[in-house]
Amino acid sequence: MTILRDTPINGPEFRPLRERVEAEAYVASVCFKHGPPRLIGVELEWTVHYVDDPQRQLTAQVLREALGDHAPPTLRADSPQISLPGGSPLTAEPGGQVEISAQPEDSLTDLYATVTQDTEYLTGLLAAHGLALGTSAIDPYRTPQRILGTPRYKAMEKAFAPLGTDGVTMMCSTAGFQVCVDAGEQQDHAARWTAVHVLGPPLSALFANSPQMLGRRTGWVSNRLRTVLGTDPVRTYPSEITGDPATNWARRVLETPLLCVRRDDECWDAPPAVTFSDWVTGRADLGRVPTIADLEYHISTLFPPVRAHGYLEVRYIDAQEGDRWLAPAALLVALLSKVDEVIDICMPVADRWLTAARDGLRDPELARTAARIAELGLGALGVTGLPPHLAQLVTSDIERRLRDGRNQG
Repeated sequence: MTILRDTPINGPEFRPLRERVEAEAYVASVCFKHGPPRLIGVELEWTVHYVDDPQRQLTAQVLREALGDHAPPTLRADSPQISLPGGSPLTAEPGGQVEISAQPEDSLTDLYATVTQDTEYLTGLLAAHGLALGTSAIDPYRTPQRILGTPRYKAMEKAFAPLGTDGVTMMCSTAGFQVCVDAGEQQDHAARWTAVHVLGPPLSALFANSPQMLGRRTGWVSNRLRTVLGTDPVRTYPSEITGDPATNWARRVLETPLLCVRRDDECWDAPPAVTFSDWVTGRADLGRVPTIADLEYHISTLFPPVRAHGYLEVRYIDAQEGDRWLAPAALLVALLSKVDEVIDICMPVADRWLTAARDGLRDPELARTAARIAELGLGALGVTGLPPHLAQLVTSDIERRLRDGRNQG
C-alpha cells in the first residue's frame, strides 16, 4: 500500500482536470473505496546510524553503497530497485531514513513473517557497512540534515522553512509506523473514520517512542508526533470527524495549498498559498492544466494523522524498536472489530493530540482510556488470526507498556 512518489510527468498522457467538482468527485470515490475490510499493510521507517558513532552524520553515498541494488531511485538514479526478499520495496526519506512498505496481506501472521524477513535482511545490508537501524521514532542524537536532493524534497524544505524548524525535523529526523486498513463498506465509512481518529491520542500515548532529541530528554514522550503536528498545521492537523468523511476529505484535499508542483526541470517550488482548487479552476496559472496524476501526487503531500488514499493510512503511531510494531498493528485491527465501543470509550479524549505527545500515559485520563481500549482490543485479538505465541507476545507487550506508562519520557 504505497503512495505515488516522484513519478515523472513526461510519461503517458494523463486525463486533465478542469472543474473543482470533478476533482472532488475523484478524491471522494478513489480515496474511500468500499468493500469488506480484509487487507492490512504496514510501512516501517527507521533512522540509520553508524554502529560505532550514532551521532555521526550519514551521507547519501554511504547509504547508497549499503543498499546496493535495493536502493530507491531517489538515492541512486540508475538503481533497479530490487524488492527485499519478502517482496517489500525499499524507499529512503530526506534525511536518510529507510522505509519498508510491506505488500498488503489478508493475514496479519503472514504480514508479520514477511516484515520480519525483510527487516532482518535490511539489517544485514546495513551491518555490512557499519550501519544500524535506529530504535527511536526521532533521531535522538543528530541535527536534521537533508541528504537527498530530489526536486520534491528541495521544494518541501523551502516551503516549510518560514514556519520554523519542525518541517526539516519531520523530513530528516523522524520515523513513523503506518498501518493501512481498508475503509470498509460504504455504510461503515463514517464509523471507521471516526474510530481510527478517536483512537489517535490514546494509541499515540500508549506507543510513544521518541522522548529524546539532540542527546537529551525533552519532557515530551513523542517528539515525533509533536514535530509532525507543528510542521504545517494546514496539512498535518487531524481531519474533522464527520458523518460524510469522503466529501470532507475531498474538500480538504482541494483546499490545501500546493507543496510542490512536478515539472521537467529541477525546480518544483509551488506558488505560496495556491491551493489545488485554485489550480484546477484556473484562478492560478501554473503553465499547464492539472491532471489526475497531479491530484494523486498532491494527496501524497498531506500528512495528517489519518490519510485516506483508497484505504485508511493510520500515521500517528511512533516507529517501534525491533518487532514491537506487531503490538500496535494487532491492537488496531482488533479494535476495528469493536468500532462502536471504541468511539464511546475514546471520544472524550479525541482532541488530546498534544497532551498525548507531551505526557503520554502520564496523563491520567489518557492512561485510563488506553487501559480500557487495551482491555477491549486484547479481548478481541482472535479476529487477527494470530497464533497463540504471537497473541501472547502482543498481550505481554501491551500489558508492560501500560504498567510502565507512568515512567514514560
